[in-house]
Amino acid sequence: MEAANQDKEEEKGTFKENKPEVEKDLVTWTAPGRPFKRRDKQFYLTTISIVGLVSLIIFLAEGAMPVILIISLVFLYYVMSTVPPENIEYKITNKGVKVAGKRTDWESFGRFWFSKRHDSELLIFETFQVPGRMELVIDSNFKEQIKKTLSEYLTEEEISPSTLDKAVDWFSKKLPN
Repeated sequence: MEAANQDKEEEKGTFKENKPEVEKDLVTWTAPGRPFKRRDKQFYLTTISIVGLVSLIIFLAEGAMPVILIISLVFLYYVMSTVPPENIEYKITNKGVKVAGKRTDWESFGRFWFSKRHDSELLIFETFQVPGRMELVIDSNFKEQIKKTLSEYLTEEEISPSTLDKAVDWFSKKLPN
């Protein structure tokens, strides 16, 4: 008879092992969707001059298709530099990180670290998916709270910059502010 009662309890799912853990918000903040910095006219003139010269050389060597690609990338960069990002809600929960309501579970992350770009504080996660990183803009008032909460789930360790990162940093330092 005891075995029959136990079977009924198992069917009902009353054992605690079967009960899923409820997702709890640990840290919540609102910040822009990406780092943003307005550029002046001199920056765009310099960029267009450099791109024009490089495009001419590539056009003579390879033809029109690479030039079209370069022009489209410059246009994308122009749009991203002139249109300010919207503010979105970020959450760190006991199950993962939510950005604008979409959760990424802890199993997708490796390490985390903090950085700064365009006067914005960034929280960067190493991910096991393409593109290999997830960058979130944070409110600097929440930095210590975020660091303390994330330390329970992930290791804080900055990875060394890749060759591409170094090239982008070098090139961005050569352009005017």
